[in-house]
Amino acid sequence: MEAALVRAAFAAFALLPIDTASAIGGAIALAIGPHLPVSRTARRNLKAAFPALDDASIEAIVAAMWNNLGRTAAEYPHLGAFDCYEPGGRVEVVGAEVIDRLRDDGAPGIFFGIHQANWEIMALAATQRGVPLDQVYRAANNPYVEIVFQRIRHDALRGRHHKKGTVAARALIKTIKEGGHLAMLVDQKQNDGIAIPFFGRPAMTAPAIARLALKYDCPVIAARIERLGGARFRMTILPPLAFTRSGDTNADIVAAMTTINALIETWIRERPAEWLWLHRRWPN
Repeated sequence: MEAALVRAAFAAFALLPIDTASAIGGAIALAIGPHLPVSRTARRNLKAAFPALDDASIEAIVAAMWNNLGRTAAEYPHLGAFDCYEPGGRVEVVGAEVIDRLRDDGAPGIFFGIHQANWEIMALAATQRGVPLDQVYRAANNPYVEIVFQRIRHDALRGRHHKKGTVAARALIKTIKEGGHLAMLVDQKQNDGIAIPFFGRPAMTAPAIARLALKYDCPVIAARIERLGGARFRMTILPPLAFTRSGDTNADIVAAMTTINALIETWIRERPAEWLWLHRRWPN
């Protein structure tokens, strides 16, 4: 039943113009989301991350977060229609030359982003530049809903999608060894990760991106997505990050992940309403 509702909603959004679908999806999520129990997690996270904010400001961010999340969901059926490099189009790409260099150098590379704005734009922009990205993701709890998402990703994005786990880890290593490119969203908790500062608190952080980059000497590229209004976005591709190689692998991994967490924290601080505050990122 849940999957049938998701299919029906996506089919309805697909029939609408992109801007209309995005606006309606945002309005529905805004009307429902702030009243759901999961929003208590968002409020706790915001209060801990921004202790100086008053309750009214926190509620405004929670409301805007739900609006962005609803828009992102409604934009899913239209992913294939986004042309990231159309002049004056829906996506402004800053730093496309970085993608071009990784496409043409014959070597592997790793892109990373976070759950901010519409995070699927990262893989879409790379795909449309001739760089398919293999991704690891957390599958939907409902396997029938997962099928819906996979069909949309398959139609719009090149590259393979791997569910989190041991099999996915082996697949990523294979991609790197073959000279391919990976995409990772690095802002969620991994219980068996390493404790890295994030908003002034230790947060269990997946070290895979640093481990792979240091072991296989891969460039690591940060991709920031911002919603400019409605279904319009800016994607900023930064030059490859520089990681220290001291000879102490564990220390180098911690230093690399500290750099990454500090960078994505600045993104979130600048546009907090576009990040997914619903995730239990920190321990209680």
